[in-house]
Amino acid sequence: MKNEKYLPRIIDVMVSKQLSTFGAVCIEGAKWCGKTWTASVHSKSKIHLGDPAGNFQNKTLAKLDPKLILEGDAPKLIDEWQEVPELWDAVRYEVDQRGIKGQFILTGSATPAQKGILHSGAGRISTLRMRPMSLYESLDSTGQISLENVCNGDYKNIVTRDISLHDLIKYIIRGGWPGGLDLNNDENLLVARQYIDAIINHDVYRLEGINRNTRKMNLLLRSLARNESTTVSINTLRKDILENEVDELDSDTISVYLTLFERMFLIENQKAFSSNIRSSMRLKQAEKRHFVDPSLACALLNATDKNLINDLNTLGFLFEALCERDLRIYAESFNASLYHYQDYEGNEIDSVIELANGEWVAIEIKLGSNQIDEAAQQLIKINDKIIKNGGKAPKVLCVVCGICKAAYLRTDGVYVVPITALKN
Repeated sequence: MKNEKYLPRIIDVMVSKQLSTFGAVCIEGAKWCGKTWTASVHSKSKIHLGDPAGNFQNKTLAKLDPKLILEGDAPKLIDEWQEVPELWDAVRYEVDQRGIKGQFILTGSATPAQKGILHSGAGRISTLRMRPMSLYESLDSTGQISLENVCNGDYKNIVTRDISLHDLIKYIIRGGWPGGLDLNNDENLLVARQYIDAIINHDVYRLEGINRNTRKMNLLLRSLARNESTTVSINTLRKDILENEVDELDSDTISVYLTLFERMFLIENQKAFSSNIRSSMRLKQAEKRHFVDPSLACALLNATDKNLINDLNTLGFLFEALCERDLRIYAESFNASLYHYQDYEGNEIDSVIELANGEWVAIEIKLGSNQIDEAAQQLIKINDKIIKNGGKAPKVLCVVCGICKAAYLRTDGVYVVPITALKN
């Protein structure tokens, strides 16, 4: 199905590839990140289970007779399939019966409980994670530098376009939501607030059928926003809520809510890297906490342009979140994974990209060009320490920055690239 307003997504290539390999493809991710638009481009017929027409007639029909929902030209899009979890097994069975690739595309904005799903779908249904748009997808990055090339040691020394601090703040507040690209900062903050309210006030109940305490969920979300791009523990989150809010949450409640936010694709943490170091250095295993898009943290913090200009520390964490959102999208497109590095000697690397062949790339993220020297020295220090301790050093040392007019290889071997010149 053609859509003239559709901006191509990096995931498009993988959707096409998996439709030719599997009987069905499931695209999952946060609401409003563009799953339905993308799936519609690749489908020839569709049905929306969340359509309220006829008192949610499509949803009722899917419960009464799932086979009827599966009729139509292939690939058929079944949007928000998790509204009727039994459809997963119905799709798997139909794929087996037809014996043809590329029959269905499922989209889902929440991970349902396993009740009612009898089979994993292994070998029949592949799953892809879709995220909000990267800067390259929203046309805010020139794409002059390929991250895959950088990870393979292929560097370019080129001049890039000028970017102002206000530009970067705009990208952070706006986020990567396709429907928000034409809105101003105030409108995007309002949309993000309404987005969060809709999920915790309505979607959580629809997912679980349990009335959760929305006020307490808001308390935790605000604490997560205050601790965006940090490795804060559950116990520290509890203390933070006690210090900054008028109520408190116990650790068990926080743990339950965090799992719920993950299932709703509100948050997506960055795991700690250790698998390929093989040195005597002890590495921490705490995950770095992230919202799926930095705009959500902005809305919870009421982070306006003026507020962020006057709070460069918070702006730095939010810029890091923006970059790590994009790095994850780019890396996964060439079968690489995003981590972070933290050891017990106080050494940290903002982002680690592990390649499919086991090699890895160390990346520091800095907002301004005046911080590049410090970041490069930090990378070299950790690189030397890993080698000294008998570990496998990173293949590439790189600084991803915000305000910088060029991509270039420094004399010390550290590569510098602006986030607004990067693509997959």
